[in-house]
Amino acid sequence: EEQVIELSELLKKMFGRYLSVEVMNSLIENPSALELGGGRRKVTIMMTDLRGFTALSERLEPERVVQMLNSYFEIMVDVVFKYNGTIIEIIGDALLVIFGAPQEMPDRARKAIACAIDMQNAMVTANQENRARGLPELEMGIGLNEAEVIVGNIGSSKRSKYAVVGRGVNMAGRIESYAVGGQILISESVKQGAGEVLRIDGQKEVMPKGAEAPLTIYEVGGIAGPYNLALEERDPAPAALALQIPLRYTLLEGKDVGRKDVEGFIIKLSKNSAEIICSGPVEILGNLKMNLGDVDEKLSTRDFYGKVIRLSEANTKTCVVRFTSVPPEVDGYLQALRKHAVKPGER
Repeated sequence: EEQVIELSELLKKMFGRYLSVEVMNSLIENPSALELGGGRRKVTIMMTDLRGFTALSERLEPERVVQMLNSYFEIMVDVVFKYNGTIIEIIGDALLVIFGAPQEMPDRARKAIACAIDMQNAMVTANQENRARGLPELEMGIGLNEAEVIVGNIGSSKRSKYAVVGRGVNMAGRIESYAVGGQILISESVKQGAGEVLRIDGQKEVMPKGAEAPLTIYEVGGIAGPYNLALEERDPAPAALALQIPLRYTLLEGKDVGRKDVEGFIIKLSKNSAEIICSGPVEILGNLKMNLGDVDEKLSTRDFYGKVIRLSEANTKTCVVRFTSVPPEVDGYLQALRKHAVKPGER
């Protein structure tokens, strides 16, 4: 009995920060699952990442960056444990989580999606805390993939960690890279695993790096059944501007990558996105580097970034861009425009 208690305490010290109470208890009952080595397992993989965090961290004191990350992870880790997810790694501002190991989880796809929605909705609390501390707001993108991977304790007898290895992990990261702040994107395998309980708000065909064929990814807006969760709307409808705002943009990827200083005009603006008329072609999910036009030099040289999330059906040169990284000077300018330069009756 004394050995069991000692083992229990050891497991809590080793894995208590990474596993929920339910998963921890299953390991205590079956400690052989922690022996060095691994096995193949079907799991749902979640990758999360904060949007524009690198640029944000460069503007803040290191102590403030750590404070902001710790507060953010405190909230997110609690949500992951609520759905019995296993935290594999915290990499800077990113989280790698799996559902279905070390404990079997038949409904892992649904659980992972419910967890992702809950995490996105919990960003409201995280940002309330940030505002109270005088810190900037954060946005998170999430990608989910279902795959067979190798999971287990990998390393040496002196140092090992519970890890997951396989192409499915890389694919989860690729899917997450297409997500904008507040968005959840899933693979076909996750959609099939979850069944008919999902609210799908959109789908896109992409060609991720390393993929052998195009991949269809789906944007999730909610899940029915016992979870009954939906993403909370946080970005107000865009306001039509009284005057078009000139800008210049550079394509960062796609067939026309590298085209610099292409002219465009912002015609509608919300807190997190803009509707833009482009003079050159853009691609769905393409990343843009932008600079404001007709402003003073200090403001015009401040780069801001966005991802094309929608193309207009009526006008192929009009697109909606979701901002991914905006310096405070540019954000202040844009939000002042949104409040004071909208068309009458469209505020």
